[in-house]
Amino acid sequence: MSGALEGIKILDLTNYIAGPFATMLLGDLGAEVYKIETPGEGDPFRTWEKEPKDYSPSFCGLNRNKKSVTLNLKSREGKEVFLRLARDADVIVENLRPGVVDRLGIGYDDVRTINPQIIYCSISAFGQDGPYREKPGYDTIGQALSGLLSVLTDLEHPQGPGTPFSDHLAGIYGCYGILAAIAARARTGKGQKVETSLLEATISFLGLSITQYLARGVVPKMSTRVRTAQVYAFVAGDGLPFVIHLSHPPKFWLGLTEVIGRPDLREDARTKDRHSRIKNYDMISEILAAHFKTGPRDHWLKLLEEKDVPCAPIRNLAEVFEDPQVQHLDRLVTVTDPEVGTLRLVKNGINLDQTPPRVFLRPPKLGENTEETLRAAGYTAEEIRSFRKKQII
Repeated sequence: MSGALEGIKILDLTNYIAGPFATMLLGDLGAEVYKIETPGEGDPFRTWEKEPKDYSPSFCGLNRNKKSVTLNLKSREGKEVFLRLARDADVIVENLRPGVVDRLGIGYDDVRTINPQIIYCSISAFGQDGPYREKPGYDTIGQALSGLLSVLTDLEHPQGPGTPFSDHLAGIYGCYGILAAIAARARTGKGQKVETSLLEATISFLGLSITQYLARGVVPKMSTRVRTAQVYAFVAGDGLPFVIHLSHPPKFWLGLTEVIGRPDLREDARTKDRHSRIKNYDMISEILAAHFKTGPRDHWLKLLEEKDVPCAPIRNLAEVFEDPQVQHLDRLVTVTDPEVGTLRLVKNGINLDQTPPRVFLRPPKLGENTEETLRAAGYTAEEIRSFRKKQII
């Protein structure tokens, strides 16, 4: 089956996580993605881990379904090559610091003069203008400034985040904006500028919590949602962790009281309704923690599931793919590299029955598609040799 974005050509000027994640998602849907990289260097994630050389797991996890083209964009000839490639491109994505592409002469205004239908997506840390425009920004900074980190860590003993939420959120929002612009162009024939940032994407993601704060004036913290959603986490008697999420339906609380043999809690004024249980969350948590210490995790999960109480083991990443539901969903895909061998990658998170996302290209080696791309753009073998000699490619 062909992909949903078959025929869409994307020039990818991105590095690290947010931009490459956005273009990988589009590549999974069938878009033809050309990753433009600096000759001899490439995406810094190529060397995030030392081995394999220029082909680290961090790079491979974000750059499948792409072709690599090396191009020195700081040179006059490199800029000219890029603009030639941009003439028939559908989308350009960049996540350099605000203003860099304009100084290079390859920004939105430069490209749309030769290609009015271009969709040009810029992903930044804090936005394309404003007092933080020139500041360096990475995922942790986006999480901290947006408020996300404040609900993920104990503010009295703060710790940095264990995964790059803001980077991935900016990538998803960037992809979302590009898809909207493609749909709009199909209707109007016009391209447009798409912008998002780590800060804006993460604030949008927090819209529910922010709306609750604006309505009630109570600043959320890490414990706020676990109380209101009646989320509990425990370590069972065998030392293994698990969670329970009671949410709103009363039947889940009733089932839990049956499992622990405490029907009296149903009539106790401190626990008889959801709002009382929110108020007395700590007391309930202590009762449950003591009870669950008396038996192994699997025992409790079995009893909870029999009473239809939402619960799950807390899996680490080494355990996730041993889970029978994950195995049923078949979330890994294998690709082969002639030098590195077999690579296992995580599949796209959506399923389409007519135009399914798929992995059709392994992550590219640095510059491996440069010559074929330039030939297709009309450059002669002599011109390509000259570019290489001048370190343009």
